[in-house]
Amino acid sequence: MTHRRRGPGPRRAVAVLFAALLTLLAAAPAHAADYRYWSFWQRGGGGTWAYATQGPSTARPDDGDVDGFRFAVSADAKTAKKPRGTADFATVCADTKAAAGKKRIAVVIDFGTAADAPDGRTPPKPRTACARIDDGGSSADALAAVAKPLRYDNSALLCAISDYPKSGCGEQVSGDKGDRSGRAADEGEGGPSVGLVAGVAAVVVLGAAAVWQARRRRG
Repeated sequence: MTHRRRGPGPRRAVAVLFAALLTLLAAAPAHAADYRYWSFWQRGGGGTWAYATQGPSTARPDDGDVDGFRFAVSADAKTAKKPRGTADFATVCADTKAAAGKKRIAVVIDFGTAADAPDGRTPPKPRTACARIDDGGSSADALAAVAKPLRYDNSALLCAISDYPKSGCGEQVSGDKGDRSGRAADEGEGGPSVGLVAGVAAVVVLGAAAVWQARRRRG
């Protein structure tokens, strides 16, 4: 008497498919949202810009330091755009003399490009200025000394420098008409793309079909 070799039962097949589903979801790349905001930078001794690890209100620069601010659309520090130009402290503060109890900070302000401007506005041209502030002053103090009016939100986020932009503050631009990141519209922030969701749906449908076929054969 021969015995027919039986394959995995329908429940096991569905379990395998469900495990594959979880694997797909876990492997789905997360797409960070893009925001339009002022980023804060500090220029090191080698002349390269480094994304500041603290906000301008808490940063305490030394005499001879260079602070930079750039308005642009980006998702995080890795994709943020640096201030343009090669201005250094010696150039920016050449005509500002040292004074007792004071420190001089070179400030570079880059208002960004038309592509990053809100509502198609034309951004002001980049500029530099030398701020002379008290020894205990912050980078925010240096900025206020040379680029008023400034605007902050309730959480102390820098919204505008020299009244640019006139409205908005760190608004999200991914997925809307203002998204200039080049990301496909069907890719939502922080989740799988539509293509992946469709693949997951197909797995679920195939699993249900397998169970139905198995039950039909038994009947």
